[in-house]
Amino acid sequence: MTDAELARELATEAGKLLLKIQGNSADGARGDREANTLILDRLRAARPDDAILSEESIDDLDRLHHSRVWIIDPLDGTREFGERREDWAVHVALAIDGRAAVGAVALPRLGCTISSDAPPPLPPAHVPPRMLVSRSRPSKLCADVGERIGAIHLGMGSAGAKAMAVVRGEAEIYLHSGGQHQWDNCAPVAVALAAGLHASRIDGSPIVYNRRGTEIPDLLICRREWAERVLETVRGCHA
Repeated sequence: MTDAELARELATEAGKLLLKIQGNSADGARGDREANTLILDRLRAARPDDAILSEESIDDLDRLHHSRVWIIDPLDGTREFGERREDWAVHVALAIDGRAAVGAVALPRLGCTISSDAPPPLPPAHVPPRMLVSRSRPSKLCADVGERIGAIHLGMGSAGAKAMAVVRGEAEIYLHSGGQHQWDNCAPVAVALAAGLHASRIDGSPIVYNRRGTEIPDLLICRREWAERVLETVRGCHA
């Protein structure tokens, strides 16, 4: 089984488990815990020599000495999960030498898992562009950038759901400046890059994974034809 096939299978299986938990109790803490156990047990059996960084596990800094590190968010969007919404996800990614090399994002309530080895073809872009923002805490930067480029703002829950909305052609831009961690975006970035999208920090620099600190302050995933315009506008808002 390839790394991408493994990522897709684990994300899908964890998603099925989470659907059962959501149907019974919508207990996000239980969902996080049980999905994490499922994914990590399978990973350790299938890839015993690789390191793992998961949101729901103690960070073992021995990962810094590994080239291959699986980066996991067993339930991205705990609030949305608890509210029985659709916009939550499961992230399973593999970073190789700091790069988001392989990823799978399951959207269980939508019945699909999107992986880096089989991203969907991008449909024609919408004009004006649709920009995804946090439904609960949209940042001023996102509001300012969207206004300057004439974007339509769409509120949505988890990072994975927003990133996959761009991959699926439901939006053109996902801009985030409110702070994230490696597990929030490694799988979405791997899938977005495989789909031919732009993915970077909001200063245009590449996102580097398996660093000591897990924080990643900002993120841009968008159609390539919008990347430079958005990056330039961000710089203008910071000037």
